[in-house]
Amino acid sequence: MDPEVPVLSVIELGIIRDVEIDAGGVTVVVTPTYSGCPAMKVIEDDIVSALHAGGIAEARVRTVFTPAWTTDWIPESARKKLIAYGIAAPGHSGVHSPVQLRRREAVLCPFCGSANTSLRSEFGSTACKALHYCNACTQPFEEFKSI
Repeated sequence: MDPEVPVLSVIELGIIRDVEIDAGGVTVVVTPTYSGCPAMKVIEDDIVSALHAGGIAEARVRTVFTPAWTTDWIPESARKKLIAYGIAAPGHSGVHSPVQLRRREAVLCPFCGSANTSLRSEFGSTACKALHYCNACTQPFEEFKSI
């Protein structure tokens, strides 16, 4: 499970990019949600521990940064889990170029569904989340930012 969003697995987050099996063991290839993600060491250790617990003695994690991770890799089922957990799901980025700018769409409140929300801080409890406030139900909530 993701240590920062425990309702999602690292597979659901889309950071597991490949699994390589050879005579030397198993290598899990991951792409972090962003290059400075503080949870990556915990995630890597958890992956290796899970493989060891499954009887795989030689387990490694290899980090790749290309292609860059995007919230578009989060499936709809995982987005629904975020909402049920109280975190606004990211929109689809639609970004095809790293320099393309995009307009911020209204963020729906995960509690009441209202679009009458306001951004309070670009950063929530982690750098990958933003803090919002719902003007309809008066609930503060986090949004998993689109990347």
